[in-house]
Amino acid sequence: IYPLAFYSSMHYAGITIGTVVSIGSAPLIAAILERFFDRKALSAIWFLSFICGVLGVTMLSMGESHAVLDGTNQWNKYFGIFLGLVAATTYSLYSWAAKRLIDRGVASKAAMGMIMGGGAVILLPTLLVTGGGLLQSSTNLLVAGYMMLIPMFLGYLLFGFGLKTVNASKATTLTLFEPLVAAIFAIVLVGEHVSWLGWIGMLLIFICILILSKTENA
Repeated sequence: IYPLAFYSSMHYAGITIGTVVSIGSAPLIAAILERFFDRKALSAIWFLSFICGVLGVTMLSMGESHAVLDGTNQWNKYFGIFLGLVAATTYSLYSWAAKRLIDRGVASKAAMGMIMGGGAVILLPTLLVTGGGLLQSSTNLLVAGYMMLIPMFLGYLLFGFGLKTVNASKATTLTLFEPLVAAIFAIVLVGEHVSWLGWIGMLLIFICILILSKTENA
Protein backbone atom coordinates (compact mmCIF):
# COMPACT_ATOMS: atom_id res chain seq x y z
CA ILE A 1 0.00 0.00 0.00
CA TYR A 2 2.76 2.45 0.93
CA PRO A 3 4.55 2.73 -2.44
CA LEU A 4 1.28 2.74 -4.39
CA ALA A 5 -0.13 5.54 -2.22
CA PHE A 6 3.16 7.48 -2.10
CA TYR A 7 3.85 7.63 -5.84
CA SER A 8 0.17 8.14 -6.67
CA SER A 9 0.13 11.07 -4.26
CA MET A 10 2.97 12.71 -6.18
CA HIS A 11 1.14 12.01 -9.45
CA TYR A 12 -2.08 13.71 -8.34
CA ALA A 13 -0.79 16.49 -6.06
CA GLY A 14 2.68 17.21 -7.46
CA ILE A 15 6.15 16.13 -6.37
CA THR A 16 6.58 18.62 -3.53
CA ILE A 17 3.13 18.32 -1.92
CA GLY A 18 2.99 14.55 -2.36
CA THR A 19 6.36 14.06 -0.72
CA VAL A 20 5.73 16.62 2.02
CA VAL A 21 2.41 15.09 3.10
CA SER A 22 3.59 11.47 2.83
CA ILE A 23 6.84 11.96 4.74
CA GLY A 24 6.00 15.01 6.84
CA SER A 25 3.08 13.50 8.74
CA ALA A 26 4.77 10.13 9.35
CA PRO A 27 6.77 11.12 12.50
CA LEU A 28 3.63 12.04 14.45
CA ILE A 29 1.91 8.79 13.51
CA ALA A 30 5.04 6.81 14.46
CA ALA A 31 5.20 8.63 17.81
CA ILE A 32 1.54 7.81 18.49
CA LEU A 33 2.22 4.13 17.76
CA GLU A 34 5.18 4.10 20.14
CA ARG A 35 3.22 5.95 22.82
CA PHE A 36 0.22 3.61 22.81
CA PHE A 37 1.84 0.26 21.99
CA ASP A 38 5.33 0.60 23.47
CA ARG A 39 4.50 3.05 26.28
CA LYS A 40 7.46 5.25 25.32
CA ALA A 41 7.51 8.82 26.59
CA LEU A 42 8.33 11.53 24.07
CA SER A 43 10.99 14.07 25.00
CA ALA A 44 10.60 17.84 24.83
CA ILE A 45 13.47 17.91 22.32
CA TRP A 46 11.54 15.60 20.00
CA PHE A 47 8.44 17.79 20.25
CA LEU A 48 10.55 20.86 19.44
CA SER A 49 12.07 19.16 16.42
CA PHE A 50 8.66 17.86 15.35
CA ILE A 51 7.10 21.34 15.53
CA CYS A 52 9.93 22.75 13.43
CA GLY A 53 9.54 19.89 10.96
CA VAL A 54 5.76 20.20 10.65
CA LEU A 55 5.94 23.98 10.25
CA GLY A 56 8.68 23.46 7.70
CA VAL A 57 6.84 20.95 5.56
CA THR A 58 3.63 22.98 5.78
CA MET A 59 5.36 26.17 4.64
CA LEU A 60 7.19 24.26 1.93
CA SER A 61 3.88 22.85 0.71
CA MET A 62 2.22 26.30 0.78
CA GLY A 63 5.21 27.81 -0.98
CA GLU A 64 4.91 25.59 -4.03
CA SER A 65 3.84 27.48 -7.12
CA HIS A 66 0.36 26.49 -8.31
CA ALA A 67 1.63 26.80 -11.87
CA VAL A 68 3.06 23.31 -11.66
CA LEU A 69 -0.46 21.92 -11.19
CA ASP A 70 -1.74 23.05 -14.58
CA GLY A 71 -4.14 20.43 -15.90
CA THR A 72 -4.67 18.99 -12.44
CA ASN A 73 -7.92 20.11 -10.84
CA GLN A 74 -8.36 20.80 -7.14
CA TRP A 75 -10.11 17.48 -6.51
CA ASN A 76 -7.10 15.63 -7.87
CA LYS A 77 -4.91 17.65 -5.53
CA TYR A 78 -7.09 16.80 -2.53
CA PHE A 79 -7.11 13.16 -3.56
CA GLY A 80 -3.31 13.27 -3.76
CA ILE A 81 -3.14 14.73 -0.23
CA PHE A 82 -5.43 11.95 1.02
CA LEU A 83 -3.18 9.34 -0.59
CA GLY A 84 -0.20 11.05 1.05
CA LEU A 85 -1.82 10.56 4.47
CA VAL A 86 -2.45 6.89 3.65
CA ALA A 87 1.22 6.57 2.67
CA ALA A 88 2.32 8.27 5.90
CA THR A 89 0.23 5.88 8.01
CA THR A 90 1.50 2.74 6.30
CA TYR A 91 5.10 4.06 6.33
CA SER A 92 4.88 4.62 10.09
CA LEU A 93 3.44 1.14 10.62
CA TYR A 94 6.25 -0.34 8.53
CA SER A 95 8.94 1.56 10.48
CA TRP A 96 7.42 0.63 13.82
CA ALA A 97 7.07 -3.05 12.87
CA ALA A 98 10.65 -3.20 11.55
CA LYS A 99 11.93 -1.64 14.78
CA ARG A 100 10.00 -4.21 16.84
CA LEU A 101 11.56 -7.06 14.84
CA ILE A 102 15.07 -5.64 15.25
CA ASP A 103 14.57 -5.10 19.00
CA ARG A 104 13.54 -8.76 19.30
CA GLY A 105 16.88 -9.91 17.90
CA VAL A 106 16.09 -10.19 14.19
CA ALA A 107 19.00 -8.92 12.08
CA SER A 108 18.20 -5.61 10.39
CA LYS A 109 19.02 -7.01 6.94
CA ALA A 110 16.73 -9.99 7.53
CA ALA A 111 13.91 -7.80 8.81
CA MET A 112 14.13 -5.38 5.89
CA GLY A 113 14.51 -8.21 3.36
CA MET A 114 11.44 -9.98 4.67
CA ILE A 115 9.28 -6.84 4.75
CA MET A 116 10.38 -5.45 1.38
CA GLY A 117 10.45 -8.88 -0.28
CA GLY A 118 6.98 -9.73 0.97
CA GLY A 119 5.70 -6.35 -0.19
CA ALA A 120 7.25 -6.90 -3.63
CA VAL A 121 5.40 -10.19 -4.06
CA ILE A 122 2.09 -8.54 -3.15
CA LEU A 123 2.79 -5.74 -5.66
CA LEU A 124 3.47 -8.09 -8.57
CA PRO A 125 -0.16 -8.07 -9.83
CA THR A 126 0.06 -4.29 -10.31
CA LEU A 127 3.16 -4.81 -12.46
CA LEU A 128 1.31 -7.30 -14.66
CA VAL A 129 -1.62 -4.90 -15.13
CA THR A 130 0.17 -1.55 -15.52
CA GLY A 131 3.80 -2.43 -16.29
CA GLY A 132 3.59 -2.36 -20.08
CA GLY A 133 5.20 1.07 -20.21
CA LEU A 134 8.40 -0.30 -18.69
CA LEU A 135 9.16 -2.14 -21.92
CA GLN A 136 8.52 0.79 -24.24
CA SER A 137 12.04 2.23 -24.03
CA SER A 138 15.45 1.51 -22.57
CA THR A 139 15.21 4.73 -20.56
CA ASN A 140 12.18 3.41 -18.68
CA LEU A 141 14.02 0.20 -17.85
CA LEU A 142 17.08 2.12 -16.64
CA VAL A 143 14.95 4.36 -14.42
CA ALA A 144 13.17 1.32 -12.98
CA GLY A 145 16.53 -0.36 -12.35
CA TYR A 146 17.81 2.74 -10.58
CA MET A 147 14.66 2.88 -8.42
CA MET A 148 15.14 -0.76 -7.41
CA LEU A 149 18.85 -0.52 -6.59
CA ILE A 150 19.26 2.92 -5.01
CA PRO A 151 16.07 4.28 -3.34
CA MET A 152 14.50 0.88 -2.58
CA PHE A 153 17.36 -1.57 -1.92
CA LEU A 154 20.17 0.65 -0.65
CA GLY A 155 17.94 3.31 0.91
CA TYR A 156 15.83 0.93 2.98
CA LEU A 157 18.83 -1.23 3.88
CA LEU A 158 20.47 1.85 5.42
CA PHE A 159 17.15 2.76 7.07
CA GLY A 160 17.16 -0.67 8.72
CA PHE A 161 20.67 -0.10 10.05
CA GLY A 162 19.49 3.24 11.44
CA LEU A 163 16.60 1.59 13.27
CA LYS A 164 19.16 -0.43 15.26
CA THR A 165 20.21 2.72 17.14
CA VAL A 166 17.19 5.07 17.11
CA ASN A 167 13.47 4.54 17.67
CA ALA A 168 10.88 4.69 14.91
CA SER A 169 9.63 8.19 15.75
CA LYS A 170 13.13 9.70 15.55
CA ALA A 171 13.96 7.72 12.42
CA THR A 172 10.85 8.94 10.64
CA THR A 173 11.47 12.50 11.84
CA LEU A 174 14.98 12.37 10.38
CA THR A 175 13.48 11.33 7.05
CA LEU A 176 11.94 14.82 6.85
CA PHE A 177 15.19 15.47 5.00
CA GLU A 178 13.56 13.64 2.07
CA PRO A 179 10.97 16.32 1.17
CA LEU A 180 13.71 18.93 1.45
CA VAL A 181 15.87 17.08 -1.08
CA ALA A 182 12.81 16.29 -3.22
CA ALA A 183 11.89 19.97 -3.32
CA ILE A 184 15.43 20.92 -4.37
CA PHE A 185 15.42 18.29 -7.11
CA ALA A 186 11.95 19.41 -8.21
CA ILE A 187 13.25 22.98 -8.54
CA VAL A 188 16.52 22.12 -10.27
CA LEU A 189 15.50 19.17 -12.47
CA VAL A 190 11.74 19.41 -13.02
CA GLY A 191 11.32 23.18 -13.07
CA GLU A 192 8.91 23.56 -10.15
CA HIS A 193 8.96 26.92 -8.36
CA VAL A 194 9.00 27.62 -4.62
CA SER A 195 8.27 31.02 -3.07
CA TRP A 196 10.10 32.65 -0.17
CA LEU A 197 7.65 30.89 2.19
CA GLY A 198 8.85 27.55 0.87
CA TRP A 199 12.48 28.49 1.39
CA ILE A 200 11.76 29.35 5.03
CA GLY A 201 10.09 25.95 5.32
CA MET A 202 13.25 24.30 4.00
CA LEU A 203 15.27 26.11 6.66
CA LEU A 204 12.92 24.90 9.41
CA ILE A 205 13.23 21.30 8.17
CA PHE A 206 17.01 21.63 8.32
CA ILE A 207 16.77 22.97 11.90
CA CYS A 208 14.52 20.02 12.81
CA ILE A 209 17.08 17.54 11.51
CA LEU A 210 19.93 19.40 13.19
CA ILE A 211 18.18 19.29 16.60
CA LEU A 212 17.60 15.54 16.35
CA SER A 213 21.14 14.88 15.14
CA LYS A 214 22.61 16.81 18.06
CA THR A 215 20.35 14.91 20.45
CA GLU A 216 21.49 11.54 19.08
CA ASN A 217 25.16 12.56 19.27
CA ALA A 218 24.70 13.64 22.87
